[in-house]
Amino acid sequence: MEDGMRCDLHVHSLCSGPLECYSTPREVYDTARARGMTLVTLTDHDSIEGALSLAHLRDFFVSEEVTCLLPGGRQLHLGVFGIDEARHAAIQERRKDAESLFAYLAEARIPTAVNHLFSALTGRRRLADFELALRHARLIETRNGMMPESTNHFAARVGRRARLPGVGGSDAHTLASVARAFTIVPGASDRDGFLDGLRRGMTIPAGGSGSYARLTADVARLFAGGYAENARRARSGLVPALRFTALLAALPLLPLLPLITAGIYADEVFFGARQHRLYEAAQATLDAAAPGAVVSR
Repeated sequence: MEDGMRCDLHVHSLCSGPLECYSTPREVYDTARARGMTLVTLTDHDSIEGALSLAHLRDFFVSEEVTCLLPGGRQLHLGVFGIDEARHAAIQERRKDAESLFAYLAEARIPTAVNHLFSALTGRRRLADFELALRHARLIETRNGMMPESTNHFAARVGRRARLPGVGGSDAHTLASVARAFTIVPGASDRDGFLDGLRRGMTIPAGGSGSYARLTADVARLFAGGYAENARRARSGLVPALRFTALLAALPLLPLLPLITAGIYADEVFFGARQHRLYEAAQATLDAAAPGAVVSR
């Protein structure tokens, strides 16, 4: 293992929202530390609520995964690291205007990674979306612990061409996957040094990619967490009780879960390959017109 500090730069807690995760921020923190992470962060969707509950810890820093909205309903997911409440508010004010958001992130020197660029999770892509992300983000997630290996390979290949350093994160929505993938900053000895290493691109992505088996297991864990949470809430009133009753009625469908996740995983593989082909075709056209140029620059 490389010397330096290690941190899972893409991990969720229950503060990401309903159905996303049922792990408390403290559970995520304790799990990451137990699995060898020397620093911990949370990247909940457009929220720092959970992260703020841990901000007093010396080996923790506040982050989030920002949903950057593009024209036509398209999205980019961006990991932003080492922020505070004021910067979170400024980011959320700008996330519907990509150019304004990226300008702010650059001005504030906030380390920013574009996450799972070739994933179907964020929906369809246009070539302009790749150009935008690769021109403005200073890091690219090339080791996502839930994505197929091919999807991570495409991100790494594009990142090298665009001269973007790679980072890693588990993209964990259950405790079982926390710290499966992570980022090493060689030579960092404290939180500030790690964040400075992110700014300078001194990063090494590490850990493993995802698989069909891991996806299926994690979705099953999410379902179990959802049933447990709704069972707890069922005692609080009529509406929660009815919701839990509806969930119980759906139990006979659970044997179909492996088929559902097989479809999801196959979609990820084919979507990533198709989007990468489109990007490479555009790059080939650009190379023919101006050798050495890059779609993103």
